[in-house]
Formats: sequence, structure tokens, C-alpha cells
Amino acid sequence: MLTYIIRRLLNLLPTFFGATLLAFIISQLVPGDFLNTMRLNPDVRPETIERLETQYGLDQPWFVQYGRWMGSLLQGDLGLSFDSNQPVVNLIRRPVQNSMILVVLSIFLLWLFAIPLGVYAATRQYSMGDQVVGVVSYVGLAIPNFFFALLIILLLFSLRSFTRDAFGYNELLLPVAKMTSNDFGDLSPIGKVLDVLWHAAVPAFVTATAGMAGFTRILRAQMIEFLSSDFIRTARAKGLGERSVTYKHALRPSLIPFIAGIGGLLPALIGGAGLVEIVMAWPGITPILLSAISRQDIYVVLGFLVISTFLLMIGNLISDLLLAVADPRIRYS
Repeated sequence: MLTYIIRRLLNLLPTFFGATLLAFIISQLVPGDFLNTMRLNPDVRPETIERLETQYGLDQPWFVQYGRWMGSLLQGDLGLSFDSNQPVVNLIRRPVQNSMILVVLSIFLLWLFAIPLGVYAATRQYSMGDQVVGVVSYVGLAIPNFFFALLIILLLFSLRSFTRDAFGYNELLLPVAKMTSNDFGDLSPIGKVLDVLWHAAVPAFVTATAGMAGFTRILRAQMIEFLSSDFIRTARAKGLGERSVTYKHALRPSLIPFIAGIGGLLPALIGGAGLVEIVMAWPGITPILLSAISRQDIYVVLGFLVISTFLLMIGNLISDLLLAVADPRIRYS
């Protein structure tokens, strides 16, 4: 096992350098650069443009720029933001942490709801409950997350109008914007954690809906296939209880495809929740990333890509090791 891990880690090095090189080349293929707006401004002198090109290294060939950036990257420096003139690490640290809070909670909700629903639908095939789970899953797959977020916001504001008219209560049942309350600074450490989780509940649930729906449908199909297998009939013939057959013998192999997909969860931690962060004013990665792309602040974009690539490779290694634990037929030497 140790030999396999060392060999995989060594194989990750050329993969990482190849991915960063490809990302850098693609960023250079985009017409223009960060100074385009200044070049079109008649009030900016050409000497200023030349000085900034030299300062940011934009007057050098792309391979020279890549070499400088890679040298800084090997020292743990992701480069300097053109727009804010500060290190990329300092610029993206807090948004990455905010997005990780949201996505970790959404992954927890995904597994918390999808596994019981998938098992329930598989063990009660074609029942009314199975059909309800199927309809809800298809709706969850069909509705885009950002549109579902708008529907949730509309629903919560409608409920506030009802509670205000009926009971005089003029507060939202769940927060739908921002990450903290107005009195966040006055809360205790535990209170601050609970306040952030309370504000993250709705956007995390919205983020998890599509994955939850897909997970439930696939797990249902896997469970139905294994429940009709020969080894399940043998387990029942030996007198094992239905609960043991379902959760110990059928559920475990059904989860193997999802364990294999754990490698994609780590980069998702900094991938953010997409447009949900914008719709619900969550201070995550997406707003900064879209701004960096529009301004051609390439080192900020590349910083996100580097971290995502690294986490994807580490996540694939972790998923391979977990597969050996979940499936006794897999052995690494």
C-alpha cells in the first residue's frame, strides 16, 4: 500500500505541471490583457502603460511569464493580482473559506438525505412512496439551482407576509442573504459558528438539491440491482434479517460508485456554489472569480485553477484508497 501511495504521488507531479501549463496557455490565448481598458483611455500616457507592462511582466513572451509564475508557485506564491495589486493568496483566502463552509454543509445534507431516500425507494419499489421520491428527484434535477434559490426566497417572503398579517411576526423564518447577522461581533465563539450555519442552511440546501436528486436515483437503481443478486438470496436463505441484508450486504456495494466519485468532492469545496452565491449574496468564490475573468486578472483565475487541480488529484488518490476499504476485491501492492 505504501509503495502504491508513493508511486501515485510521483505520478501526480507531471500531471500537475501539465495541467498548470495547459491552463496558462489557454489564459494567454484570450485576446488582449488586463491593460486593455487603460490603452483605450486617452488620458493614460503610453509611458504609464509601458511601466505597468514591465511591472507585471506582460511585455515578456508567454513561456517567460509561465516560468516566473511557476517559480513563484513552487515557493507557495500564487502571484500578484493585477486589479488589487495584492498577493492572490490574500485575495482568495477568505472567499475560499466561505465557499468551503457552504459546500461542506451541502455535501453533508446530500448524503444525509439521499442515502435514506434511495434505500427507501429501492426497498419499496413501485410503491406510492417510491413514486413520490422519483417525482421529487426529477424536479430537483430539472430546476437550475439559481432558479430554485429564487423560488425559495419568494416562498420565504410570502410566508413572512402571512405570519405578519396573521400573528404580527415580521421576520423571515430562515435567512436568505448574507453570511452573518448584524450583531455577529457581539456573539460568543459558539454563537458565531451557529449564526454562520444558520445563514448557510438555505443556500447549502439549494446547492445540494441537484446532487441529492441524482444521488437518490442512482442509489435506488444500484440497490434494486443488488437486492436481486444471488448473494442477497443466499444471505436471506441463511436466515439473515431484512435490515442486515439491506444495509450490510446491499447498501455497501451500492455506495462504491459514489466512493469512487469522492475525488471530485475536494475541488468542489473551492468550486463554490455558483450562481447561488450571487443570488443569495453569499461572499464566496463565484463573485470574485467572475470579476477576475471580466477584468482578465489571470493570476487570480489561475490561482483557483491550481488549487482545484491539486485537490482533484489528492481527492482521486483518497477515493482509490477508500475503494480498497469498501470493496475487499481491490488490493493495491
